[in-house]
Amino acid sequence: MFWHLFLLASAIKMMFIPAYRSTDFEVHRNWLAITHSRPLSKWYHESTSEWTLDYPPFFAYFEWALSHVAAYFDPAMLIVTNLNYSSMSTVMFQRFSVIAVDVVFAFGVKRCINVLAKTSGQHVIGSALLLTNIGLLMVDHIHFQYNGFLFGFLLLSISYVLTGNYLASALFFAILLNLKHIFIYVAPVYVVFFLRFYCFRNGAAPIKLIKLGAIAGGICLLSFGPFYDHIPQVLSRLFPFKRGLTHAYWAPNFWALYNFADKVLSIALGKKSSTASSTGGLVQTFNHEILPSIPPSVTFALSALSMLPTLYKLWTLKHSPTIGLNFIRAITLCACSSFMFGWHVHEKAILMVIIPLTILSITNRTDARWTLFLGIVGHYSLFPLLFKSELVLVKHSMLVVYTGISVLLFRNIHGGQFLSIPERLYLYGFVFLSLFENIIHPGLNLNRTLPFIPLMATSVYCALGIGYFWLAYQRHFLAQTPFHAPKTGVSKTKSK
Repeated sequence: MFWHLFLLASAIKMMFIPAYRSTDFEVHRNWLAITHSRPLSKWYHESTSEWTLDYPPFFAYFEWALSHVAAYFDPAMLIVTNLNYSSMSTVMFQRFSVIAVDVVFAFGVKRCINVLAKTSGQHVIGSALLLTNIGLLMVDHIHFQYNGFLFGFLLLSISYVLTGNYLASALFFAILLNLKHIFIYVAPVYVVFFLRFYCFRNGAAPIKLIKLGAIAGGICLLSFGPFYDHIPQVLSRLFPFKRGLTHAYWAPNFWALYNFADKVLSIALGKKSSTASSTGGLVQTFNHEILPSIPPSVTFALSALSMLPTLYKLWTLKHSPTIGLNFIRAITLCACSSFMFGWHVHEKAILMVIIPLTILSITNRTDARWTLFLGIVGHYSLFPLLFKSELVLVKHSMLVVYTGISVLLFRNIHGGQFLSIPERLYLYGFVFLSLFENIIHPGLNLNRTLPFIPLMATSVYCALGIGYFWLAYQRHFLAQTPFHAPKTGVSKTKSK
């Protein structure tokens, strides 16, 4: 049944092959060309295109491997100077490459669900919700990226924690970090968990530390070793701090609320906007008008501080059959902390919260409730990425259908209602937000004078919901009492 669901999901993805493509399509085509046509020593120096290579070396090797297949489709796509090249063969190859490598995500889903599902119904429901996640459909198969491939490594790593094979988990997570460094957001959870429940449990801590260090060091050596002579250049590409506090489309986090407050105060006090506006829709640095401008160091400090309660609680937990579930909850919360307070956060990063949370949804009502709530808010927050008018009906239909199916499936395994009345009233507000964005705003001909009001409204409204989730879910995790996870849901396999 699982692989039938995977094939069904793949068929759905194929329907989006001719759909709108973002600039990320050209980004990855350019990376194919760089890794295929330039010597390895030039990969992180090449700057013919503005879309320079800025992922870790393992992802560059991944693009290099794909480029050898791409050569059979259309060699012209592998010419670095062919900027914005998008022949039909190129489109077909890149679209199918995303669909094909989603098999890694499928294996990660299968391993996690095999451990957590107590019944065949739970297995089918968990698999269906993850394999057809509309966030991945929107970001990977319309907008264009390889997030499913990356999340596959995260889920594989989590699955080995659930079965007690911590060294295998460390291996897959180290590979993931060297594919996309944004997953460093959840690295503190791995550090705390491995120290507490692997190294400092049942003795032999020095040997265990050496094993973990050898895995992490070995993977980093394989990744960065060939670039030894110009590692500073690689790091400058991986960590550019001149892109501004918020992305062009505000991620719905604390800084969206901060930007909004600054904008309201500046209007109320009659202060004129500076040349670089926070609402200009561009990736750039800017100074706030009234409130203090935020440097990267402040966002790093706030992200770290906001994680501390979760990490401390994880450290104090006892090793039990449900420790794997609490590990996933800690990943969810730390990913959300980084999303709320991080520097230049992308909207797409909300998937780092939604995907792990969805794994837990089959185990108990509490996690199902928050999966449902955050799924609506987080997936709606991705709508600005699909801004074309012909996609309005598509993205709304996807959200309505996926949410409706989620409610039916959760009731099937957990029964009853999931959301409180205030939560439901807040979610109903998305109906009015959508009407304003797609009918009222253009109907009043405000696109010329106030073009970014709908985007601001979406960011701020979604930020309120995600902030509420972060606070409430953290309170539940710290208290532990709301969670009644099945004791048979996680293997008691001895740590390896």
